[in-house]
Amino acid sequence: MLKKIGLVAIATIGFSLAATPAFAAPAAPKGDPEPTFGTAFWTFIDGGADLGRGAAEIVAGAYTGIATTPALIAHSFTCGGCEHDH
Repeated sequence: MLKKIGLVAIATIGFSLAATPAFAAPAAPKGDPEPTFGTAFWTFIDGGADLGRGAAEIVAGAYTGIATTPALIAHSFTCGGCEHDH
């Protein structure tokens, strides 16, 4: 099961890396000059930070889902609002 999650996380990161150049920076308006080294540098840095944070959120969410699912399933069989004598 953990191998599948690792595979999904790696595939998601790979797809996000492939899509990053398309979404890393908005297109410059037609009247603006070419980007400078400074703007290109900070666009790259900000995009990398967003990518890293997104990958971490995917992995953390998947791990949390796996860790809490057995407890959620076990508690779904109990009658939470019932007033029975156990």
